[in-house]
Amino acid sequence: MSWVSHTGTQTQPIQNPSLVQDKDRHEVAEMWRSVALAARCTGKFGVVKRNTLKQIDNFSDAIESDDNLGETHDNIQMENSTVFTDYGDTQMGDFVPEEGEKREKLVYEIDMYKLENVLSLLQSSSSSIDVSLESSLDSFNLDLHEQFVVKVLETPLVLGENLIGFFKWVMKHPEYKVTVAVVDALVRAICSRIRNKDVYALWDLVKEIGQKDNSVLTVEILNELIALFSKLGKGKAAFEVFNKFGDYGCVENQETYYLTIEALCRRSIFDWAWSVCEKMIETGSIPHSEEVGKFISWFCKGSKPKEAYLVYTLAKEKNKYPPQSAVNFLISSLCQKDETVKLALEMLDDFSGVAQKYAIKPFSSVIGSLCRMKDVDGAKTLLFKMISEGPPPGNAVFNYVISAHSKAGDMKQAIEIMKLMKTRGLKPDVYSYTVVMSGYANGGQMEEACKILYEAKKNHSRLSSVTYHTLIRGYCKLEEFDKALKLLNEMKDVGIQPNVDEYNKLIQSLCLKALDWRAAEKLLEDMKLKGLHLNGITRALIRAVKELEEEGIENGEALMEA
Repeated sequence: MSWVSHTGTQTQPIQNPSLVQDKDRHEVAEMWRSVALAARCTGKFGVVKRNTLKQIDNFSDAIESDDNLGETHDNIQMENSTVFTDYGDTQMGDFVPEEGEKREKLVYEIDMYKLENVLSLLQSSSSSIDVSLESSLDSFNLDLHEQFVVKVLETPLVLGENLIGFFKWVMKHPEYKVTVAVVDALVRAICSRIRNKDVYALWDLVKEIGQKDNSVLTVEILNELIALFSKLGKGKAAFEVFNKFGDYGCVENQETYYLTIEALCRRSIFDWAWSVCEKMIETGSIPHSEEVGKFISWFCKGSKPKEAYLVYTLAKEKNKYPPQSAVNFLISSLCQKDETVKLALEMLDDFSGVAQKYAIKPFSSVIGSLCRMKDVDGAKTLLFKMISEGPPPGNAVFNYVISAHSKAGDMKQAIEIMKLMKTRGLKPDVYSYTVVMSGYANGGQMEEACKILYEAKKNHSRLSSVTYHTLIRGYCKLEEFDKALKLLNEMKDVGIQPNVDEYNKLIQSLCLKALDWRAAEKLLEDMKLKGLHLNGITRALIRAVKELEEEGIENGEALMEA
């Protein structure tokens, strides 16, 4: 890109702006300010990078002051290829104003005295403005111009409510036409302050502007408002802005959809967020992979895994794959309900290579869900796929299948899976042994259950109370109370403190089935010594059995006497 200078009616390239003659400095500086202004106002050159425009503004000031001219020139030159998007072969020189009306913007000079008066007024706190803001501005007899208004709006340390008041005053002058540049400057100024009161006042003002002339409202301006409402946690307000796009002749872009959905999900308004997402899907405007991942996570958190799955499939069709963490979260969410487990199972086919190697959690979630649904064959099929293709299954995966077979009473298959587990170099844990013992105990096969207990004690120095509780319950079911009491004492010997459940189950069985209140009372005393408390119902049961026996004895003695 070549720098340009206007001398008369000629436009000439300047290879180095440091060579600009003093007499040309002011004119060239104003020309560059016009370039930035035109870039902000025009729509045909696409979205302008604001940091680059700021550099152009700085460059214009540097031309006049000769400060850091070379450095600013280098920065502008470096950004040349990204100043505009979708502008084809357009060069910055194309913005050079011509003779006539465009030329007038070059020669406009801001009255610094009047500017200082306005800024002094606006930088005061609202309470310190004695007379009304509008009457004070009227007294300055300002010659309003776009550059003047933008300069005021871009000045820091001005209260947002004063800027809005100034803008409203400007709008009342029929000779001044509001432009995209000034609305954009106002929105950016208010957004940089982030105050609830100012933001809502700004939105009301924008709606007023849109009613008068919606051509000055752009997608970028509305997106700024949505983003600000999102930061403030005002999801409903962001949604209101989104719904105004059509009224203002603006077409939503990817950023619009993302910001609106983000704002709504932050407030857990997931139904509205999904309605926005549906519109996004209809337009085929699928965002980038990272944003797709956020959509998936948000909808999963909002208990909408089906909707998240739809976003995932559409993004996949466009080769936009979300982060693996989001995919794993989606699979886990789909596994929560039986009706969506099949979708999670289908998603596992998308794993390959390194991703599949480390996908133990999603595979495990699906196998666990299939077992919960009693689809043991489907779970085993996936288990064998893991063994042959990866990821290598761990104890948790095998335990899901072992437990499913045990609950179904298919102990042969449960033992086979346990053996397969051992051939994989895995050691069955206490849970593995417990579920197998439970399966045998439920089927009344206490001898087989005790064999598993013996094997478990050889491989694990300490078992759990649940392991013993499983067998105690099994012996009580068969009314073999001596063996149940023996296991209870064994628990104490190996350092496992029996809990209330073990005592309660055994006491109830002794009372209801054996009518042995004496053994039950001994257990009750044992519980007291350990600081355990039996519930009132079971205590009453011991007394009832005792009274029943005493009453029977009395009746028997009475009969003998008779």
